[in-house]
Amino acid sequence: MNFRTGFAAGAGGVLVAAAAGRAGRRVADRGVARFESRLERSVRRLAAEAEQGGPLVRAALAGARALYDGKSPGRALLSFGWTALKETLKRIFSGGGRGGPVNIVEQIDVGAPCRLVYDQWTRFEDFPSFMKKVVSVDQASDEKLHWKARIFWSSRTWRSTIVEQVPDRHIVWRSTAARGRVDGTVSFHELTPDLTRVLLVLEYRPGGLFERTGNLWRAQGRRVRLELKHFRRHVMTRSLTAPGGVEGWRGEIHDGEVVRTS
Repeated sequence: MNFRTGFAAGAGGVLVAAAAGRAGRRVADRGVARFESRLERSVRRLAAEAEQGGPLVRAALAGARALYDGKSPGRALLSFGWTALKETLKRIFSGGGRGGPVNIVEQIDVGAPCRLVYDQWTRFEDFPSFMKKVVSVDQASDEKLHWKARIFWSSRTWRSTIVEQVPDRHIVWRSTAARGRVDGTVSFHELTPDLTRVLLVLEYRPGGLFERTGNLWRAQGRRVRLELKHFRRHVMTRSLTAPGGVEGWRGEIHDGEVVRTS
């Protein structure tokens, strides 16, 4: 290879490398542009939702804005955490956490006959033996119950009155308490002779600082879901093994009055 041929080959290689570098930069620039575009759309969407959203939405907006402004992911995470804490405290101490009741709807399928599932549910005083947060249940009469449960690091007591109860179908109750109470309905649906669906609809009115904080993050819904799983486990590991020992209450209540006792 003479000098001219070698020089041409070297120059060609340099040109090819330069072209490849420019192409690589264009691809990288397009990738960055797409990321920035998506981030900008996210910021706009979160900004719109933040007007009606809770602390998590506002915190996510703060983190996205930090990234969009060129801050590191670590700084963006700090912005997220600080905003979440600030918004939560603001809602608590300004009364924003005392809004309307929390509506909780949960369901669970239990592998047992509907009658057995219903009978076990009516044994309210058994609840503390398998539900983690229920401390005690005292049934003063067929329609009157006194409850005590743990809420975070404290306890709450309330009284509930069953206003409607039909065997194997549903139970409806209302509650009174100084702080934090629960009204609700539980219904029982036979899917097959050995499979029952339990549908629980609660209206929870939180009371106290920690309950209002939990309300903001919907902690009560997760607790209800877990307690339903405890109920299912109890039915399928205890009640099914000795169904004859589960004597439920088979009476009826309408408008808060007992109309049939068995």
